[in-house]
Amino acid sequence: MDSQALSLELTDLDPAVRRHALQKLAQALESGEIQLGDAGQLLNLHCHTCYSYNAYGHTPTSLAWLAREQGWHALATVDFDVLDAVTETLDACDTLGVRGGAGLETRVFVPEFADREMNSPGEPGICYFVGVGFTSPQAPTQAQTVLDEMRRSAARRNREMTTRINAFTAPVTVDYDRDVLPQTPSGNATERHMLVAYDAAARKVYPKRSDMLAFWTEKLKTDVATVDAALGNAPSPNELLRAKLMKHGGVGYVQPDGESFPRLAEVSAMITACGALPTYAWLDGTSAGEQAIEGLLQVMLAQGVVGLTAIPERNWNYSDAAKRAKYATNLDAIMALAAAYDLPVFIGTEMNKAGQPLVDDIVGVPELVAHREAFTAGADILYGHTVLQRALGQGYTSAWAVGQLPKRAARNAFFRQVGRLVAPGQSVIERLHAELRGLSSVEILAHLGA
Repeated sequence: MDSQALSLELTDLDPAVRRHALQKLAQALESGEIQLGDAGQLLNLHCHTCYSYNAYGHTPTSLAWLAREQGWHALATVDFDVLDAVTETLDACDTLGVRGGAGLETRVFVPEFADREMNSPGEPGICYFVGVGFTSPQAPTQAQTVLDEMRRSAARRNREMTTRINAFTAPVTVDYDRDVLPQTPSGNATERHMLVAYDAAARKVYPKRSDMLAFWTEKLKTDVATVDAALGNAPSPNELLRAKLMKHGGVGYVQPDGESFPRLAEVSAMITACGALPTYAWLDGTSAGEQAIEGLLQVMLAQGVVGLTAIPERNWNYSDAAKRAKYATNLDAIMALAAAYDLPVFIGTEMNKAGQPLVDDIVGVPELVAHREAFTAGADILYGHTVLQRALGQGYTSAWAVGQLPKRAARNAFFRQVGRLVAPGQSVIERLHAELRGLSSVEILAHLGA
């Protein structure tokens, strides 16, 4: 058996190809033909997939295999505006014996901070927001209406941006349906898919590299060396084009306002209605909003937020020692605040930009080692929630959990213990559904052997 070839098939955009490859790999694991170690301490709870954009071409299935192969403690996927990866993520994790979770990321408008930036640079009032611990792509009617509008709005913004950029880059133009959507398995394109399309279109119009470089040099008002360094040998979502065409000040950019995205309250309610956990996506502690983090957290808590999402690499990976120390201090401060408010923290690397690590080194980087216990607790809580939500509909934000454990500290401790005690697998979920129905939180832990 060629395990390397099968691993590559896990990234195929055809789900049937992925399922077949996963089955073969799982059989090889069970038979002992492939031998892998036990789970270790590393974890990634914020992996974007092909259902939005993964810079390394990963699907939910290939991420589950990566986690199993490298012995991660836990994995969770996250995609922009859609729940398309949820079922595949959980099924693949079950098959491979990986502690799994799934989520969604979007942007919301926060009226109370309309005049301050939070975690979206240059965009006062606009906030990246994450729901973790979804267990189904299906949602209650009202929540589904919000999800449907999020998908439609994202597509509408992309199409409008394409129109503006086309007018600027002609004769290099992109047809959204022909050039962008085929890159995605379910039609949920992102700016990075659009960037690949523009890069490819320029190479087609200007097959001679020097001509292509001259085109972009003139359009982007920069020097040819900068363009040459940014553009590789194949179309990619390079950051130079993104900055010049799509971000603040670019020809495709439109400054968002209170009508550009749904409100915090609406999206947080949708996430909770789906049985998941609304979380604030903390950036790095430098914006005006995050400088007033306690006030911002009070707003978030009032709207049902129960945790934080973080990308720790932003707070240590700098060559300048003073800058590294400053950002690490900010990380220490938000972790202390999360502990004070009993907010679990869910970390990851995103993987939606080339160069981002596959997993955070929480065992080797001193700034992260200091918070390894809290990061691991977040993973255990997320997995414990996912288990009980799947088995009983009794996850972290359920009426059952809030009634049994009204204080977040007690809820955190309970779901962490569940996450540590329950082995992954679909048969486990089915067994727990039969065994745990009607039990209290104390009885559940006793049954699981706590």
